[in-house]
Amino acid sequence: MPRGLDHIVHAVRDLDAAAELYRRFGFTVGARNRHPWGTHNHIVQLPGFFIELLTLAEPDKLGSDGFSILFAAYNRDFIERGDGLSMLILESQDAHADAAAFGATGIAGSDVMQFEREGKRPDGSAVKVGFSLAFAEDRLAPNIHFSTCRQHFPKNFWNPAFQNHANGVESVAGVIAVAKEPARHRDFLLAFTGALSARDTGDGFTIDLPRGAIELTTPAAFERRFGLPAPDASAGARLAALRFSGRTLAAGQRSAMGAMLVFEPSR
Repeated sequence: MPRGLDHIVHAVRDLDAAAELYRRFGFTVGARNRHPWGTHNHIVQLPGFFIELLTLAEPDKLGSDGFSILFAAYNRDFIERGDGLSMLILESQDAHADAAAFGATGIAGSDVMQFEREGKRPDGSAVKVGFSLAFAEDRLAPNIHFSTCRQHFPKNFWNPAFQNHANGVESVAGVIAVAKEPARHRDFLLAFTGALSARDTGDGFTIDLPRGAIELTTPAAFERRFGLPAPDASAGARLAALRFSGRTLAAGQRSAMGAMLVFEPSR
């Protein structure tokens, strides 16, 4: 069964500046959270999907565990090359089943990893949130980390109050990545998403998912479409843009610290 979009990591050097930029763009931005391996984040929620604004704020907390290596150190190294969208995460019903499926298709990136942290309700009360992740690896895309994520306490995480945005955004429409040769990433993305097919777009392809879509296109086509440079894809595919939808949304696009935010009115 295809997996829908769950969240994306927007890795930045200056987390406070990123949170303020998203607020200026009309998003509701959650409080600052801290992880035991030194990363800090702010969450921007939509129904069933969120953006994780992230930085490595306490490098002295890095260890040798999986989250320190695959998450914190990876994003530290990503940020050293520049801000941008660093990780693409799909929803999961069973992270262990996902890991087994990834192993069977030769794309597994790690064993299942699980963690819990304390979250805050709008009234300030503490709640527990927890996640299990199964990583996948596209060796032709070293500047993207892929995983699935199962929420263990979804009622404690998702909150309609955090999903109301002044800019009119109501849902995620999709994510856009760029690659010199999009077709070389098709088999991986089909295995990662669990989708059966991809739609050819002339300059690449699109995989439609239960929530949103993944579009892979060439840097030249991206630049023709948006009039701005694409991320450097010389070392492999790169995440380039997030697409949002809403009934009262004004069409447009914003450049946001190494990423493109695309706003599309609902039809």
